Amino acid sequence: MRVAVMTAGSRGDIAPYTGLAHALAAAGHEVTVATHGSFRPLVEAAGVGFRALPVDPRAELESGRGRALHDTASGPGKILHLVRMARAVVGGMTAPLIAQARESEVLLLSSSLAPLGHTIGRGLGLPTLGAFLQPLHPTRAFGPSVLGPRSWGPTGNLLAGHLVNTAVDRVFSDAVRAGARELGLPRRTVRTARYRSRERERLPVLHGFSPLVVPRPRDWRPGLTIGGYWWPHDPPGAELPPRVRDFLAAGPPPVFLGLGSATVPDRERTSALLVRAVRKAGLRGIVQRGWAGLDGAAGADGGTGTGGGADDLLTVDEVPHALLFPHMAAVVHHCGAGTTAAGLRAGVPAVPMPVQFDGGFWAARLTALGVAPAVVPLRQLTVDRLAAALTAAVREPRYARQAARLAERLRAEDGVAPVLAALRAHERAG
Repeated sequence: MRVAVMTAGSRGDIAPYTGLAHALAAAGHEVTVATHGSFRPLVEAAGVGFRALPVDPRAELESGRGRALHDTASGPGKILHLVRMARAVVGGMTAPLIAQARESEVLLLSSSLAPLGHTIGRGLGLPTLGAFLQPLHPTRAFGPSVLGPRSWGPTGNLLAGHLVNTAVDRVFSDAVRAGARELGLPRRTVRTARYRSRERERLPVLHGFSPLVVPRPRDWRPGLTIGGYWWPHDPPGAELPPRVRDFLAAGPPPVFLGLGSATVPDRERTSALLVRAVRKAGLRGIVQRGWAGLDGAAGADGGTGTGGGADDLLTVDEVPHALLFPHMAAVVHHCGAGTTAAGLRAGVPAVPMPVQFDGGFWAARLTALGVAPAVVPLRQLTVDRLAAALTAAVREPRYARQAARLAERLRAEDGVAPVLAALRAHERAG
């Protein structure tokens, strides 16, 4: 089948779909990933087709609108601000998504594009499948993942889930109307494309994370599947850069520190806090610059190394987590869905440092699973808190043992299999 995978967002919102797309292509499907133009090399390295969408997500986060997210402390407040940001840019994605859909037989939609993608599928008579990286459907079991770990009780959780999904639909309201007009859908159909109507139609959604990490809620409707992780594609023969290999060989396993695609208002202060905490814990560290621009040399008060940090610290740019994380004593990260998965796959302890949105949810899961000693939210970061969490993660064997046990079970799962089964079902029905 000709499969279009449609996703938008940061690198963590794209990378898992490169592995999924590569696996679908290996199974005989013709796959094209539609996402931001800045991710073309990432997608094409997976050996699949690419369709560019407008908007540079990093530039948006570094703009005045993006920086305002840092000044919004509450989860609901951040969601409302993100809604306003996204509404300003999502309209430009409609035309290339429609163009790609016209060349496809089935649409696989990330949560970041699902409302618009479902409307396009309906207008062109194409089947659509959700392909989500977070649990977004309302449930009594936990609150909305994008609001962090807070629970409002069974009824409150369910209500909050519906409210968040309704708010997300507002992001796409103008784009959905414009797309529907272009595709000739009646206004009545546009109104019924809302979240609740999609639920009444029981549209299938496949989730790219493990039921060992988030058990399937008992009150979810049929058609919502949790089958296992979709791992990012790393080209065969990929190796760590020589300077990273040299650093690893020069001493005991270091800890990883990175915030992925999250940005921070004061990168020098944040970097200095991380460096001081690693040194207070008596550890070596690899600092990933990421979109926050972290630097292992910031605030350095010891060591004489050059070229990205002192002798006990190394600063790197993009390095595949699948290659790097297994060599770490622990990973400190922002708890994006993709980075959380990579740490679990590597079987090493974590120190969750959530920044926003679903980071708090995944951080709580890591502690509940017994692979992390404590959560250190970025807004509450201090040298003492992070040093204590690092010391526990590295020095107390129970975290490493539990991480290794869980990793072994995760590696036995096949998250692609449910997606292939869903595509085969559509082929038979077609």
